Amino acid sequence: MITEIIGDCTLYLGDCREVLPKLGKVDAVVTDPPYGIGDRMQGGTWGAKEKYADFRAWDKAPTADLISDVIACADDVVIWGGNYFNLPPSRCWLVWDKKNAVPTMADVELAWSSVDMPAKRLSLPVGVHEWGHPTEKPLSLMRWCVSMVGGDTVFDPFMGSGTTGVACVKLGRRFIGIEIEPKYFDIACRRIEAAYKQPDLFISAPSPRPVQEALL
Repeated sequence: MITEIIGDCTLYLGDCREVLPKLGKVDAVVTDPPYGIGDRMQGGTWGAKEKYADFRAWDKAPTADLISDVIACADDVVIWGGNYFNLPPSRCWLVWDKKNAVPTMADVELAWSSVDMPAKRLSLPVGVHEWGHPTEKPLSLMRWCVSMVGGDTVFDPFMGSGTTGVACVKLGRRFIGIEIEPKYFDIACRRIEAAYKQPDLFISAPSPRPVQEALL
């Protein structure tokens, strides 16, 4: 396992099943795990392209036990693709209305949430996979998700190319992310470093952590 600390973001290159027990409780979880539908990306859709062949190989749904462990990490949890997992009833499903979805794609994507508020919808076009990850979510979508959860620190155990982390930087939140694939981990590190170099002018930077003075 490799750990990178960039500003208020702590990034782990490793298997979340091994890292999770070491972390304990966090304030919130916002994540987009594999849905387990990679082998369905056929028939002329973007996912059938050769450059996404590795996606079809690694897009295996997490086990029910792992999803339960992720939910237990925080009180406020958002899990994209929640309709593919056996999750408790939710009052607040988040709906991404894909304004420009092609006929071979879903018109919407659903996120299960433990947040106690009415269901919400965001209409947003599908963007390009700018950073090379085949299931990359738009940054504005993940900023919207992060704004839905409380607390100071947001955790993403399936970090991918780091979009949730960038959203946290832009919103002045602390972030913990885990990614198992080295090439996506490296991309996440670069994106988060770049986000700190281009701060959002309307968001105050988080205050520095208190330092425990040594006793004399």
